[in-house]
Amino acid sequence: MLGGVFHLVRGVHVGFVLAREGGLALIDPVELPPHLRLALKVGRSLERRGVSQQPGASPLERAMTRLGPSYVKFGQFLATRPDIVGMAAARDLERLQDRVPPFPQGVAIRMVEQELGKPITALFASFSEPVAAASIAQVHKAQLRDKDGTLRDVAVKVMRPDVRAQFARELQAMRFMARMVHAMLPDAERLRPREVVETLARSVMMEMDLRLEAAAMSELAENTKNDEDFRVPRPEWEMTSRNVLTSEWIDGIRLSDRARIVAEGHDIKALGRSVIQSFLRQAIRDGFFHADMHPGNLFVDRDGRLTAVDFGIMGRLGMAERRFLAEILLGFITRDYRQVAQVHFEAGYVPRHHSVDDFAQAIRAIGEPIHQRPADEISMAKVLTLLFDVTALFDMSTRTELVMLQKTMVVVEGVARSLDPQLDMWTGAEPVVKSWIARNLGPIGRIEGAGRAALALSDVIADIPDIAQRIRRIMVRVDEESSEEARHLGRLVKTEKQRAIWSTLAFWAIAIGVLVLAFR
Repeated sequence: MLGGVFHLVRGVHVGFVLAREGGLALIDPVELPPHLRLALKVGRSLERRGVSQQPGASPLERAMTRLGPSYVKFGQFLATRPDIVGMAAARDLERLQDRVPPFPQGVAIRMVEQELGKPITALFASFSEPVAAASIAQVHKAQLRDKDGTLRDVAVKVMRPDVRAQFARELQAMRFMARMVHAMLPDAERLRPREVVETLARSVMMEMDLRLEAAAMSELAENTKNDEDFRVPRPEWEMTSRNVLTSEWIDGIRLSDRARIVAEGHDIKALGRSVIQSFLRQAIRDGFFHADMHPGNLFVDRDGRLTAVDFGIMGRLGMAERRFLAEILLGFITRDYRQVAQVHFEAGYVPRHHSVDDFAQAIRAIGEPIHQRPADEISMAKVLTLLFDVTALFDMSTRTELVMLQKTMVVVEGVARSLDPQLDMWTGAEPVVKSWIARNLGPIGRIEGAGRAALALSDVIADIPDIAQRIRRIMVRVDEESSEEARHLGRLVKTEKQRAIWSTLAFWAIAIGVLVLAFR
């Protein structure tokens, strides 16, 4: 009870801050039921005077920053879900900067020593002041001394003290608010607000175990080891724990510094193409992609290779989703809109009561404008907005992994276009998509698929004796339980029969007694 009151108060506080900072202005009242339109009108009346004309940060940026680090992280997560908050809000939330003052150097050193079990001087030849700080952790530059005496620069990421307890409290409040949204606006269940909060909870919990980030870094490095235009720093496993992550230090130029990249003589067009193709290789070829590829997390090294850092937010796609993505992209590239629609139906994303042809018509309305305009005028953000409109029209439930993929694609497009404004996304995507389809859906892929199916079938056949034994044990147990239930039922019947007999005898005894008394 008290917990519910606390969460309600916290939810009211969040709503008040959003209202004061003008964050409610982004909500379209037309799509709300009458009681929520009234609540929105009351909320809008609380806006600070002139807040919409204030320069600098957007309303959502100001509100999330005021609410604290947990909500900054939540806002960054919602930036990957424009299907829920809308494209305008998602663009505002993209600008949220997860930057907070660093915690003291001494606290970081004590945590590293406690986690790694040695004095800091025994672990590193040097250990700098924080070079970057965020809501979950901060980064220090240090030096490792190899056995041959060589010094290597490394990045040491240290978890912020007490951050887990703080996020746990905020997540409980967010769960409560998601339940309230579901209760007050049942139509929002298509957007799965409760699932969104749980996805955020899983994402944050994984970010808070730096061993898992090291594992993501290691997996991505393994997947891309043969890619000549992309690389990933490797973790130092012996110097990594739940609260400390040590990895290779990256010397490079941030992709946001275009002028310096040009001054250093790097090929801007090739780099923009690498951004697009590296992302698509990760998503389609490997099914495991960096889902936070903003310019602050991407560098170009001295050899001109794209280098990524910060692997707290990753996306994963199964083979079915990868095939779906590849065929969707190829369908747009080749203007085969019925194939695009058919893929949606085969994947089960569109309910069967809708028409494939009607859906193909809606997809054509998205695709044709793309092919009527120059490459540098095509906005993937606009395409994405239209896709979300179509999903609502055809009762499609949102798929978190695909929405994250689509949103990451928009961010990647923005990064690539900042390097090469004339970049053609579709031309850049085509070699990766066609190569994967030829490899996985062509003759070789079909043979390999048949081999996997045969292997799965052989596993099933090998398991038949064990399955038969299990079924036999289950049937015996059912028989025993049925027999026991039958015996129990028999005892109940016998008891009830005896009770009925004695009740009847008692009734007759009473009746006879009454008659005797009546005739005395």
